[in-house]
Amino acid sequence: MATDELRSPLLPPRRPRRVSSAAATLALLLVAGLGPLPSACCGTSRSRHSPRSSPPDPVELTLLAAAHDKGAVCLDGSPPGYHLQTGSGAGSRSWLIHLEGGGWCNTVRSCSGRRTTDLGSSKFMQTRINFTGTLSNDPALNPDFYSWNRVFVRYCDGASFAGDSQHGDQDGNGKLFFRGRRIWEAVLDELMQKGLAHSEQALLTGCSAGGLATLLHCDDFRARFSSEVLVKCLPDAGFFLNVEDISGQRSMRSVYSGVVHLQVSVRRCYQCHIHDMVTEERKSSVNVWNVTEVLPKDCLLANKDPTECFFPAEIIKSVRTPTFIMNSAYDSWQVQNVVAPDSSSPDESWRRCRADIRSCNSSQIQVLNGFRKAMVDGLKAVGDNKDCSWFIDSCFSHCQAWFDNSPWDTPVAPRLGNKTLVEAVGDWYFGRSPSQAVREIGCEYPCNPTCNSLQLPAQFTTDLYYGKEKSDRLVV
Repeated sequence: MATDELRSPLLPPRRPRRVSSAAATLALLLVAGLGPLPSACCGTSRSRHSPRSSPPDPVELTLLAAAHDKGAVCLDGSPPGYHLQTGSGAGSRSWLIHLEGGGWCNTVRSCSGRRTTDLGSSKFMQTRINFTGTLSNDPALNPDFYSWNRVFVRYCDGASFAGDSQHGDQDGNGKLFFRGRRIWEAVLDELMQKGLAHSEQALLTGCSAGGLATLLHCDDFRARFSSEVLVKCLPDAGFFLNVEDISGQRSMRSVYSGVVHLQVSVRRCYQCHIHDMVTEERKSSVNVWNVTEVLPKDCLLANKDPTECFFPAEIIKSVRTPTFIMNSAYDSWQVQNVVAPDSSSPDESWRRCRADIRSCNSSQIQVLNGFRKAMVDGLKAVGDNKDCSWFIDSCFSHCQAWFDNSPWDTPVAPRLGNKTLVEAVGDWYFGRSPSQAVREIGCEYPCNPTCNSLQLPAQFTTDLYYGKEKSDRLVV
């Protein structure tokens, strides 16, 4: 893959391949240096954490059975996969499905580049991974979901599990397939046969591009169960905004436009005679993703560009399944790639700011506060829909519920409304909150000390989570 594609903003952070020993050192430094937290912001949280008695057991990759027969294949035509850790005891009839993130490809070239990575082929996927965050089987770190059946669905289609096209693109490396929606359906069908059909409660979640996929498929997921089954959705860091960057352009809209409208040339025979001899052949272009089937119908019927309907602010207006949107108002990936992307030609001051919010000057913080306001306004557009809840903190982070040492399962976690993420999500899902809709929005940066205490430079956290091996391929 070319160097410029490795640095593409189409690749938000994904699950870490490993966590270095620096992670443990960092945790000790944080805990040792924090001191008491201000009671006016944070209150007192019930203690949940205890040391792990042993490392988590790696979970094996399962390749989808009959994937080729169903046309449910990765970009390179290989079968998609998932990791399943079966539940036990009281959680044996409860399921948590997590959709992996990893950005998008919006050109034939960028999709072709994924063919030799785990984002486009199961040939390059890790066969065993550790489950952390919402997928952890440690009751001290994941008290509400640790005993459930937990599934990590691998992402290899490049369009948030949304595409479904009969057409492919043939280049020098072989044919490309755009079948994300078929992967979604085929994986769910197989899981239904493995016990998902007999669920008493289920939760669909995902991070980043997987968070967007969670919103796109939330109501379809709900429709697979009877009304007696408790079904909800939890998108994490998937609320991407259609806003102007510092140069006045809408870079995220450009990305999504490429995903929604990506076209390839196909050859068609218009006059074929005996022995299949072609006497006339024409080229035409077709939309290869065909994502409109998963876009909100109300948005499309309003004659809006399908690109606009791909943004969460439009999607949530139509979602009827109870949903809990977890996001940072200062999402670190969006600050780096939506507010001040490379295409906007940021100066040195902006490059420092987007890498570490503590380096931002007052005028830059004002720009970021405008980004925060756009997120809040987008959420409030749902009005009185009590099925839509949210937890919007002021931390400089991206994906908070599934990385090892993420805010989900660290002793020092950001809090809103006197609750940590773990407590807020659990209380929302099981109806332990006083109201049906949980709507917590943090104050403007830097007012929340539970965020400030965990603030780290973006590149440092990237190195911490992903290491620096060439095989990780992600440079944020």
